[in-house]
Amino acid sequence: MAKRESTFINMLVALTLVTLVAAGSLGFVYSLTKDAIAEAKLKAQNEAISKVLPAFDELKETVTVNPDNGPESLELFPAYSGGNLVGIAVKSYTKNGFSGHIGVMVGLDVNGNITGYQVLEHKETPGLGSKMGVWFNNSERPNQNIIGRNPANGKLEVTKDGGQIDAITASTITSRAFLEAVNRAHAGFADKFSNAGQPSAQTN
Repeated sequence: MAKRESTFINMLVALTLVTLVAAGSLGFVYSLTKDAIAEAKLKAQNEAISKVLPAFDELKETVTVNPDNGPESLELFPAYSGGNLVGIAVKSYTKNGFSGHIGVMVGLDVNGNITGYQVLEHKETPGLGSKMGVWFNNSERPNQNIIGRNPANGKLEVTKDGGQIDAITASTITSRAFLEAVNRAHAGFADKFSNAGQPSAQTN
């Protein structure tokens, strides 16, 4: 009996040591890579801003807003060219993707028309929901193209819900979620910017 207890204690000690070493190793690796990961995310964000907006030479101070009291605030990046506001990039999101969170950068001109979008992060099904990166930017199929549309003229919704946007084949849930993120981006824009291109009097 004593031998069994001794073996059990040895196993418990060994397991504890392995767990501590593994946790320490993970912490060490994270400390080495966290700066690089943050830098990569910032680079991807800046590239997305450049892709969704007209040409600009300056980004002014980032504005935050939460138009629908959601779990996350939106970040708005006002872009200027020659001292004039030419567009606002909005870092938006939805929690309602088929696999949860979807992050999207949406570009809007000073009147609220969509100038572009980039999907920043998602865990949607490869070959299905993952097509949202190109599906909603198809100039040859108007019902698959949100570029140039203004959600102020009618909320962007899939045709199954009475809207004018064709959902990704076999990925209606992802399509609804993506459009939710785009509509949220426009709501954030409308909450902070007027058609004249100046911040509204409302504060966050």
